[in-house]
Amino acid sequence: MVLGVTAPAQAASPSDPGRQTLPAGDGWASDGTGTTGGATADAAHVHTVSTWEEFTAALAADGTAPRIIKVRGTLDATASGCAAFEAPGYDFDRYLADYDPAVWGYDTTVSGPQEDLRAASAANQARAIKAFVPADTTIVGIGRNAGIVGGSLQIQGVDNVIIRNLTLESPLDCFPQWDPTDGETGAWNSEYDSMVVYGSTHVWVDHNTFTDGEHPDSSLPSYYGEIYQQHDGELDVVRGADLVTASWNVFTDHDKTLMIGNSDSAGATDRGKLRVTLHHNLFRNVIERAPRVRFGRVDAYNNHFVVPATGYAYSFGIGIESQLFAEKNAFTLPAGVGAGKILKKWKEAPVTAEHNYVNGKPVDLVAVHNAELPEETLQSGAGWTPTLRTRVDHPKAVPGVVGHRAGAGRLC
Repeated sequence: MVLGVTAPAQAASPSDPGRQTLPAGDGWASDGTGTTGGATADAAHVHTVSTWEEFTAALAADGTAPRIIKVRGTLDATASGCAAFEAPGYDFDRYLADYDPAVWGYDTTVSGPQEDLRAASAANQARAIKAFVPADTTIVGIGRNAGIVGGSLQIQGVDNVIIRNLTLESPLDCFPQWDPTDGETGAWNSEYDSMVVYGSTHVWVDHNTFTDGEHPDSSLPSYYGEIYQQHDGELDVVRGADLVTASWNVFTDHDKTLMIGNSDSAGATDRGKLRVTLHHNLFRNVIERAPRVRFGRVDAYNNHFVVPATGYAYSFGIGIESQLFAEKNAFTLPAGVGAGKILKKWKEAPVTAEHNYVNGKPVDLVAVHNAELPEETLQSGAGWTPTLRTRVDHPKAVPGVVGHRAGAGRLC
């Protein structure tokens, strides 16, 4: 195969990114009626916003009419700080004292006045930072520096949404819950993904940058000997969501990054859905879930994975009834990290992993995994072959192509 350079999907589209639609054949989101977002919006339904308040107002306006929302600069959903969400009487120092394992132990979930006040405070934050995206909507950043800090985009129960050209800094959960029963030593559990596709269809997520920004996990404190985890995921596709294409995005410096299907018990909702295409994305220094898949028929091709030197768990998580087809991806592994870790078996499910390159050389990921980790042998052959693809690059070309073209600020 000749090394190819793929033109970004928008090249043949109108010059205004807000009017551009997903090209035919570009992943699962092009199936059926395709994905056009708010491309047909009239002038009265095109909004330019520069504050979080203007943004949420634009989402709530216009009834069911198609809309385009253009984001100028950075919108800060938590500009007022965590204290603005605290329920009267909530005291974090008191919370730490009440639920210290030396006092509370590890056998019972926390309860009582401070836990109730923590939950009330968390509900206040949720109302403030969750932004619900309606059907037939395009949200697009203007220029090179558009983005959202502290907000959580909720694409829930709708059809036909496009999100492009935004830097999305992971929301910080101001009020994580201590769960002493989570593992042998307990854990802090947080809420809020940067973006959630929940029960929605025909969603195109393109040329965005997902990052922990100024608050990486390394900056977070520890209490009770456990990291005070204030991050959840960067992108989740869950609860019967279907027909999603995520292309030319950067996912960087995060732990639990991208989850497709959030529960082993959700078969009644998820079986036959969760069809997702991931192509030409950069996963840089992410620990795990790139993605983790349950039930979904997922096509992952031409992505570049730059694996961190420490803490790496896996890239592709093989979960219950999943059918992952991973082809022509490129992996850059540091010394000491074996290619067998790229795949992780959570439940028995078939996987196709063909023509992938590791550090510039072809590697059979299933064979290497099974040789290095015989206790979790994977079965090869996902049982289907993707057809909804535009041009596919040779995996040797992927690091250069993706490195130069993926992420926010590239649509200018």
